[in-house]
Amino acid sequence: MEMQWWCAAQDVPWEWSWQPFPGVWLFILLLAFGYRRLLRRAAAAGGAPVSGGRVATFMAGLVSLWLALDWPIGVLGAGYLASAHSIQFLLIALIAPPLLLWGTPPEALGALRGDSVVAKTVRFVTHPLAAIVVFNIIVGTTHVPAVSDTLMATQLGSFVIDTAWLTGGLMFWWPVIGTVPERPMFHELLKIVYMTGQAICMTPLFLYLTYSSHPVYSRYELAPPVHGFAALDDQRVAGLIMKVVGGFILMGILTVLFFRWARQSGDDPAELQALAEARERKERVRVERGPLVEHQG
Repeated sequence: MEMQWWCAAQDVPWEWSWQPFPGVWLFILLLAFGYRRLLRRAAAAGGAPVSGGRVATFMAGLVSLWLALDWPIGVLGAGYLASAHSIQFLLIALIAPPLLLWGTPPEALGALRGDSVVAKTVRFVTHPLAAIVVFNIIVGTTHVPAVSDTLMATQLGSFVIDTAWLTGGLMFWWPVIGTVPERPMFHELLKIVYMTGQAICMTPLFLYLTYSSHPVYSRYELAPPVHGFAALDDQRVAGLIMKVVGGFILMGILTVLFFRWARQSGDDPAELQALAEARERKERVRVERGPLVEHQG
């Protein structure tokens, strides 16, 4: 196999021989360098020191991207297995973006609170309605067989799909994870509705991949077989991965949002305990003062 700059479909038989992809490494290094700049900006803003947890979360997001784009998942997903392509999608669009966003300190995004063109653009594209619509347009378009087969045939086309997934994923997750710009009206209950809507939007793609009676992507149907894995079986596995793993990710975030909403809308147990103790003290004082009042009468 000749060295490529980015993972793309190939017509040679699959083999477990490591391949270098310098474009992927450069991309990950540029993201790491940009994050370092953001950390410096956060420190210059005078905010609290960035916790190790945030840094580790951002690094986990970079690792997710690297796993999805580099050998072997990147190569398998680009031109051998639809199931590997589904794993790529989940890593790039549903796993890496929330990790990258949560790992970014809010102090580093202070410029997005202003009225600059960049700030206004970010506010517009990360509006919940715009974000979920654009994300699903990207997901739907990149999974159209004619589009997918055409783009993945070249390194540039594969790069376009990967960056579209990452961009769409950042847009989708920003209203849920992002702290800038502030959207107080988009509270936890609306975020639950938002995430539930996305889970519903993913269903047609799952059904399309899982229940088609024939392979829908010529790229995977005609690709050199990988250990005798039939194209139709591979496609059905891809649909199940999309449904089960994707649903697990969305339901996990939904569960966190639900408990946050329940905690915010309900009574704080500590406050209830304090009120109960205050009532008990008041009742005890009243009982103790009762005989004294009667004696004075």
